[in-house]
Amino acid sequence: MNITIKHRYILALVFSIISYSSIVAQNKLSNNSSANIVERKIDSILPLLTLEEKVAMCHAQSKFSTKGVERLGIPEIWMSDGPHGVRAEISWDSWDYAGWTNDSITAFPALTCLASSFNPNLAAQFGESIGEEALYREKDVLLGPGVNIYRTPLNGRNFEYLGEDPFLASTMVVPYIKGVQKNNVAACVKHFALNNQEHWRSTINVEVSDRALHEIYLPAFKAAVQDAGVWAIMGAYNKFRGQYTTHHELLTKTILKGDWEFDGVVISDWSSAHDTKEAAINGLDLEMGTGTDGLGTTTSNHYDHYYLALPFLKAIKDGDIEESVVDDKVRRILRLMYRTTLKQNRGFGSVNTKAHHDVARSVAQEGIVLLKNENNFFPIEDKQGITIAVIGENATRSMTAGGGSSELKPQFEISPLEGLKQRYKNAKIIHAMGYHTGPSVYDNVIPSKLNQDSLRLEALQVAKKADIILYVGGLNKSHLQDCEGDDRQSFELPYNQKELIRDLKAINPKLGMLLVTGNAVDMPWLSNVEGLLQTWYLGSMAGHAIADVVSGDINPSGKLPFSFPKRLEDNGAHSFGELSYPGDGTNQYYKEDILVGYRWHDAKKIEPEYAFGFGLSYTNFSLSNIKTNATKYGKDDTINVSCKVTNTGNISGAEVVQVYVGKKKSKVKRALKELKGFEKLNLEAGKSNTVSINIPVSALAYYDESKSEWNIEKGDYIIYVGNASNNIIKQIKVSVK
Repeated sequence: MNITIKHRYILALVFSIISYSSIVAQNKLSNNSSANIVERKIDSILPLLTLEEKVAMCHAQSKFSTKGVERLGIPEIWMSDGPHGVRAEISWDSWDYAGWTNDSITAFPALTCLASSFNPNLAAQFGESIGEEALYREKDVLLGPGVNIYRTPLNGRNFEYLGEDPFLASTMVVPYIKGVQKNNVAACVKHFALNNQEHWRSTINVEVSDRALHEIYLPAFKAAVQDAGVWAIMGAYNKFRGQYTTHHELLTKTILKGDWEFDGVVISDWSSAHDTKEAAINGLDLEMGTGTDGLGTTTSNHYDHYYLALPFLKAIKDGDIEESVVDDKVRRILRLMYRTTLKQNRGFGSVNTKAHHDVARSVAQEGIVLLKNENNFFPIEDKQGITIAVIGENATRSMTAGGGSSELKPQFEISPLEGLKQRYKNAKIIHAMGYHTGPSVYDNVIPSKLNQDSLRLEALQVAKKADIILYVGGLNKSHLQDCEGDDRQSFELPYNQKELIRDLKAINPKLGMLLVTGNAVDMPWLSNVEGLLQTWYLGSMAGHAIADVVSGDINPSGKLPFSFPKRLEDNGAHSFGELSYPGDGTNQYYKEDILVGYRWHDAKKIEPEYAFGFGLSYTNFSLSNIKTNATKYGKDDTINVSCKVTNTGNISGAEVVQVYVGKKKSKVKRALKELKGFEKLNLEAGKSNTVSINIPVSALAYYDESKSEWNIEKGDYIIYVGNASNNIIKQIKVSVK
C-alpha cells in the first residue's frame, strides 16, 4: 500500500470515530484518562466489525503486514525486523528484498555491545534513535529488542541479546523500549521464551525448573512489560514442557497476560504457530509467517489458511471457540493502532542523521572492552616513522550483511581499516587479509574461491614490514557462526586463525588483536597477543569507534555482559553433556538450573578466561569508603550502598561499580552472588566522586517453587562490591528481619 492510501485510511478511521456522538461526549469528560477514552473508542468499533473482518485482522496479509478494514478506514499494521537497525524493505510474498533505493538506514551496534556499556542512559538514546528511524520508514512495530539469556557461547544469535545476567538485561532493556515507543512505534520484545539456542529451535522441547524460569529467563521480559510498558511481545519457536511457547498456556496465557497483566499484542515468530485452538485460547494475537514459502502453495491465498485465519473462523462459527476470544485479540490490535499508526501528532521520524550516527558511535565506544593490555600495547600512538600492519579479513568485511533477520542495509559502514586510515595521519597503515571467507547468506555456507595459502603468505610478508601488527579477527555473520538459523559448531576461531596468530607472533611480538565477535571464543592463542580488544559488531560507525579506542582518543570502559570460559565444558550448559546442550533432538534439560554464567563459575570455583563484568581501562581506579546505610533491614526497606571512586591515573575514564548480593546460609540452593545494582561513573584524572546504589530488599527474593511465589528469606546476606564479578573489593554483611 502506498503512503497516500495508508494516510487516507488513517484519516478515514479518525473521522469515523469522531463522528460517534457518545465518544465525543466521553472525550469532554475531564476526569477520563486518555487510555479510558481509547478503550471506549475500541468499544464503539468492535460492534461494527463482521466476524470475518475481525479474524482477518489476526493474521498476516504479507511477509510483514496485517490487514486493516477498508470500509471502516482501519489501517494495516506494518512491521520490520530491527533489534539494531530497521531492515531493508522485503517483498510482499517472498524473502527477496524489494529493491527500494530509499530504505537505507543507520546500523547501530549489536545489543551485546549495548549491554557492555553498562549505561542505561545510552540504551535510552539507542532506543529513541532507532525508533525515529522506524517511524521515518513508516513502521508500526519494530521487531526487537531480544532479551533471551546467554546460556551457551555456541548460540548463533547471542549477538542480538543483552548477555547472561537477568538484572543487566532488565536494566538495559527498559530504557531502550521507552526510547523506541517515545516515537509512537511499538517495540516487540522477543523471543518469549527459553529460545536460548538456534540449533533445533523449531522442534526442541525445553525442560527447566520453575526457579530458573522465573529467576533467570523471565525477568527481562517481565521488566519489559511492567517497567517499560512494552506494546508487543514476540513468541518463540521452541517448546516448553511439551507445548509450543508462542501459544503456551503457562507462559502466554497465565504469566504474561494473567500475572503480568500485559495489555499489548502477542505476535508469533514467523512460522512459530502450530495449532488453531491453542493459538486462540492461549493468547496469540497476530500470526505471522506461517508457510513462509510465499505463494508456493496450492491454495489461492495461503494467508487464509493460517491457524488464525479460516480454521479460526470456522471454529468460532461451529461454536468450538467463543467469539469473545477474537474480540479480545482485535481489542489488543486496535489498542496497538491507537498507540502507533493512529496516534495523533505522531510525527515523521528521521533517518541517517548526524545525531543517530553520534549515538551509534557512542554506543560502540562505550561497549568496546579492553581485555588485555600487556606492556601498554594500547593505545597506539600516531607518529611519523612507524608502520602498522592491519591483518585480517574482518578489517574490511561488512558485518551488517548476514546474520539472518537482523541483516541491515546501512547508508554506509566504516570498516576497521577505513577508520584506522582516517584517524592515523602520521603512521603508515598497510593491510593484508590473511584469510578469506565466502559471502554471508542464510542457511548455507559458501566457501571462498580465493587461495588461502597465498593469502596467508601475503599477510606474513606484509607483517614483516611493520613495527606493530594489529590483527582483526574473530567470527562473522555467516551460517554456523554469529547467525540466526543454527549454532556454531566449534568454540574455536574458524579459518585457521589460531595458526595465523602464532605465525604473526613469530614475525613480530608487537602484536595486538581486535576480536570481532558476538560470542565468547576459545583463546589458546591469548599468550601470543600483547593487547586484546573485544569490539563486537558495531554497525555504521564501527571503524571510527575502533580507531577512537585504539588511538586513545576514547578510553575504553566496556564490561563483559557474559563470561568467557577457558574451555567449552567450563560453561554450565555444556558441563552436563548433550542432553543439556543441544538436547537429543526432541528434549533438552537445563541441568545447570539457576547457575547460569558467572553463577556457575562461582559455585563450581571454575576460573573463567574473562569474567562477567570485567573490562580494563587506560587509567586506574580505586574504590574506597564502601558502606551501607544500615546493617539491618526490613522486607520493605531499601539497601543503599555507597562507594567513593577515584581515578588514580593520568587520563580521564569511566568505571562501573558493581554490587552483588549473596546468602551463604540459605534453605534453598543459591548462587554465591547475583548482580543487583551497578553505576557507571566518568572521572577526570585525579578526581573522585561517590556513587550511591539502591537495592530494594524485595530484590533479594527467590522464587519459592513450593508456593509458586517470591519469598524473601530472613537472615544474613553478603553485599559484594567491586568492578567485575571476580574482582570484589569489599564484602559487607547485612541482615534482613
